[in-house]
Amino acid sequence: MNLQTSKTMAMAIFLFLFCVSLGIVAALPHPDKIIQLPGQPQVGFQQFSGYVTVDDKKQKSLFYYFVEAETNPASKPLVLWLNGGPGCSSVGVGAFSENGPFRPRGQVLVRNEYSWNKEANMLYLESPIGVGFSYSNNTSSYETVNDEVTARDNLVFLLRWFQKFPQYRKSNLFLTGESYAGHYVPQLAKLMMVFNKKQQIFNLKGVALGNPVLEFATDFNSRAEYFWSHGLISDPTYRMFSSACNYSRYVSEYYRGSVSPICSRVMSLVSRETSKFVDKYGVTLDVCISSVLSQSKIISPQENVEKLDVCVEDEIINYLNRKDVRRALHAELVGVRRWAVCSNILDYQLLDIEIPTISIIGMLVKERIPVLIYSGDQDSVIPLIGSRATVHQLARRMQLNTTVPYRVWFAGQQVGGWTHVYDNILSFATIRGASHEAPFSQPERSLVLFRSFLEGRPLPEFF
Repeated sequence: MNLQTSKTMAMAIFLFLFCVSLGIVAALPHPDKIIQLPGQPQVGFQQFSGYVTVDDKKQKSLFYYFVEAETNPASKPLVLWLNGGPGCSSVGVGAFSENGPFRPRGQVLVRNEYSWNKEANMLYLESPIGVGFSYSNNTSSYETVNDEVTARDNLVFLLRWFQKFPQYRKSNLFLTGESYAGHYVPQLAKLMMVFNKKQQIFNLKGVALGNPVLEFATDFNSRAEYFWSHGLISDPTYRMFSSACNYSRYVSEYYRGSVSPICSRVMSLVSRETSKFVDKYGVTLDVCISSVLSQSKIISPQENVEKLDVCVEDEIINYLNRKDVRRALHAELVGVRRWAVCSNILDYQLLDIEIPTISIIGMLVKERIPVLIYSGDQDSVIPLIGSRATVHQLARRMQLNTTVPYRVWFAGQQVGGWTHVYDNILSFATIRGASHEAPFSQPERSLVLFRSFLEGRPLPEFF
């Protein structure tokens, strides 16, 4: 180093320290801040993404994508969103096809007019490890994942995420998700409440679950009636479906590796009559011929069902596998060659699906934590029939009173769906015309539902 260089460096250090002493040095940018996503339109809110290590010994790191509210983020609630599977991506599915600020279209991103960050700070978590960009350097970790491990990792994630973003530690916190998040979210909420008894960290204000798996037998065995009532199967198949082999029995046998001949016959009939050209996750939607549905794949074993009419899954896969996109997201591919919508390296304990979580919902209600269960009414995979019955049974067991009798609610000048509220704390709602992924297929109605839930107001009774 020559003399001139040394003098220049010394002067630079002196000026920096002088500015610090005067308090005029701007804070360094957050290391996880996204400058701009490739093809992104200009926006006025901040985005962040990166990793949080949840197990130092096993080197388990969960990937997140965080979008601040469009306006006044400091005064808006914090909302955690989890997709299901188990093993499907909250970033790819939730953020980039459902309720996030952008959706991919070709080489660019377009704005989602009904993004949930209009109302809240949205935190999308790819969980458990092995999903999306989340990973472990100890590959044996992928073989020992179950609901208990997932809940614990998600709790550690939130605790350490608050260390990165301490300004949100006292924000009102809502847990949301869909499908198998009916297991993820209640079990996480339970751990949070246990943790809060030792040290009050989580300002949990509510839980909202879309088309969730809450009570295995009730949820799954409502499929036969849904298929039949929507004209997807014949009368003889419905009778056989209802008597000889219900869906919960078939799934249990399938994951235990011993499907009985009668169940095989019934499911062959159901598969043939419903047709692979009808999207079981949204029976009124067209299918995308080039794309195979993978969200919530656990729920329909051996079904080759094609996805949504705009082929959004193909767009997401192409976008998130671009190197420039991964750089912008601070994301890595560890142990896989390509990012996938649903994990192909995760070996989840699939029979955990049989463990009911509706009792945890009851515990939350008892603690006066508002709970909303909502159903896209065109979903045959977790039909509204089962979810409505499960919520009603819980309300009856807990001796809750009806505070809003079953009625329509409105979004804009149209019926948004139907709702029923118990003791102003437990709510059920349908979203008219919505699929399993309700914010994707009915974004405006889903946003109205979300806004009302955050504000603790009844769904609009008039337009």
